[in-house]
Amino acid sequence: MKKLTIAIDGHSSCGKSTLAKQLAAKLNYSYVDTGAMYRCVTLFAFNKDLIVNGLIDENSLVSQLNQINIHFQYNENLGKSETFLNDENVENEIRSLKISDMVSPIAKIKEVRAFLVEQQQKMGKQGGIVMDGRDIGTVVFPNADLKLFMTASVEVRAQRRFLELSETDNFASINDIKKNIEERDFIDSNREESPLRKADDAYVLDNSNLTREEQLAWILEKISNLKI
Repeated sequence: MKKLTIAIDGHSSCGKSTLAKQLAAKLNYSYVDTGAMYRCVTLFAFNKDLIVNGLIDENSLVSQLNQINIHFQYNENLGKSETFLNDENVENEIRSLKISDMVSPIAKIKEVRAFLVEQQQKMGKQGGIVMDGRDIGTVVFPNADLKLFMTASVEVRAQRRFLELSETDNFASINDIKKNIEERDFIDSNREESPLRKADDAYVLDNSNLTREEQLAWILEKISNLKI
């Protein structure tokens, strides 16, 4: 079977990255967390004082995009890939609620999306890749071999995010997390540039009541039925 390009889109905190990592490991494919790439741009903007009181200096950010270098590196000790911004490991820093609160407004910026989409398309040019985000099946890889659109209830997503953050130094209350998820859903679905939407040929996976093992088995069955 040829090396596939697999696009996974969906709402925030619905487990896209978890499934994409599982699937990439199972198929021995590369995995790219595009959400982490937008979080890196958001962190860069904070570090350069381009976000003040929730307002983004878009012109300055766009002019400095060429200073941003993002790559993923596998950590054998942890058994997972970590995100690097300009050669600095920022995996934990980009997962904070501070970054989560601003990543959707950053992702609305046309030039930011064009900058990252170009990088993402280069990463997946040869296939053998699993990529997750908001516009992978609609913009980045509209001709992907398999497209998946993931969702789950807001309550379930908030609880999962709360448990995830409780294991780090990025503590946040369940109510703050739920509010953040609802705000991100609205921004992601209503932005002018590459809004979050299901590709016409994407499978829909609501994993509100599924275990990680069940959802992996579900998508592996879909892959086994592909006629390529």
